Amino acid sequence: MAIFVGDFTLDAALEVISSPTLEQHDVFGAIDSLVAKSLLATRPIGAMMRYRLLDTTRAYALQCQTEEDRAGLAARHATYYRRWLEQFGPDWPTLSTGPERLPYFVSINNVRAALEWCFGDGGDVGIGIGLAAAAVPVFQVMSLFPECQRWSERALSALDNTSRDSIEEMHLQAGLGISRMYLHGGRDGSQAALSRSLEIAEQRGDALDQLRVLGPLNMFNLRTGDFNAALHYARRCSEIAMTMEDSATVELGHFFLGNSLHFTGDLENARIELEEAARGEPRAQRTPASYVGFEGRYLAGGILARNLWLQGIPGQADVRARKAIGEAAELDHSLTLCIALLGGIAVFLWCDDLDSAEQHIEWLISRAGLHFLSPYVSVARGFEGEVAIRRGDAKAGVEMVRRSLEKLHAATYEVFTTMLEISLIKGLAATAQFEEGVTRIDRTIELVKKNGDFCYMPELLRIRAKLLLSLSHSLTDDAEACFTRSIELSRSMRARAWELRTVTDLAQLWARGGRSRDAQAMLRSVFEQFDEGQDTGDVKTAGHVLATLY
Repeated sequence: MAIFVGDFTLDAALEVISSPTLEQHDVFGAIDSLVAKSLLATRPIGAMMRYRLLDTTRAYALQCQTEEDRAGLAARHATYYRRWLEQFGPDWPTLSTGPERLPYFVSINNVRAALEWCFGDGGDVGIGIGLAAAAVPVFQVMSLFPECQRWSERALSALDNTSRDSIEEMHLQAGLGISRMYLHGGRDGSQAALSRSLEIAEQRGDALDQLRVLGPLNMFNLRTGDFNAALHYARRCSEIAMTMEDSATVELGHFFLGNSLHFTGDLENARIELEEAARGEPRAQRTPASYVGFEGRYLAGGILARNLWLQGIPGQADVRARKAIGEAAELDHSLTLCIALLGGIAVFLWCDDLDSAEQHIEWLISRAGLHFLSPYVSVARGFEGEVAIRRGDAKAGVEMVRRSLEKLHAATYEVFTTMLEISLIKGLAATAQFEEGVTRIDRTIELVKKNGDFCYMPELLRIRAKLLLSLSHSLTDDAEACFTRSIELSRSMRARAWELRTVTDLAQLWARGGRSRDAQAMLRSVFEQFDEGQDTGDVKTAGHVLATLY
């Protein structure tokens, strides 16, 4: 029994300790005897009794074991916990309370010990490869990414020719790619590992296996800034998901597609997909989709909030952002919570609710740092810089955003760098560094054209126009052309929020040029479409400018 780390069940003891020379009834008798002598502690967890050797007893028992006995027990121990992982590990996303999760934490300690034995001196690497392949998906759903990466790497390095192209390699490559992606951004071979996993999944011909890799490939390409490739993988995810009967898998398909459509600027279709994903109901049982650690309904909320704001519905966007964050916090899945916080913080910043933004930035830094999700911490630090710029400390804020962007570029984590470039350029304008601002915004516009995150293009053009006006009055025609193009793009993607900002700026330009009547008509036609969000910064500014035009 000393082979167990912490608590163990009667079932585990019978499976691991019983052998050709020690039958199960003898194990029963030994457990009863140890309990009677108070050498084996008992405690019920739920409906199941658990046992634990006292520390002194365990230490003495380990000393008494022979190498042969220890090897046989360790092999059966590792084999048992592989079966446990395969049977019960995917249940983790359905557990919402501490008491429900406690037995799983205890069992994971035994998994760790078994992995250490398998890949240590005198261990059994063959058993270890199977154990690691079963463990890495569970480490993912528990947000234990450092361990996921460690054991994926160790097991993959031990594969021989007979294990190539196996389901074990598929899981290990996926685990390696996903953990590296979340821990380090786009560096360190994440794409190669995910692509290899997809290759095996396609060879196997199993749709669910393919979906489990296509989803991470979609997210990888979003994170590395290739939004066009991300949309390609999202469409493949959606096509496969729609062929499956499991509603949670269908929701994931809607989320992946809606998320990519959002960033590429197809806001109307993005909203349809995201609302379908968010419409799902909580589930008390395991689903095939929960295996990957995500549920579409929880992921969709933060992105849907961003989408609603861009479409000119700021009040609903704020409500949706707070709901998404609250649900993710209750779910207690750190990665899902971080994704919800990223979406919510963007909405709070766009709504000019700096107090809420600051509060949730602190939460994001704390939660992401706890799980070594360094790219999310870097994004949060960039958001802190934007808050500083908006509160009047532009010099310090600019430096904070610069450092954030440097770290994100180094990690090849680009999904939020366009948003942060906008923050930096606004800070440069606030500190009268207009020429650098123009240089940076021209480069950012070219990158957006190349990479595909067109949801920001109208705002980039608006800011470029303002920078040109700050540089020279001789550039007024060029600035007006940028404003005009911004409005055209805003209308084509139904981004009323960007349109309101641009027509507000263009109306002021026209008014200064003696076209107050035209400015009033243009601004009023857009302003009157906003029947909510009257307390948000953009709507208040537009209303004030409109009042001056009468």
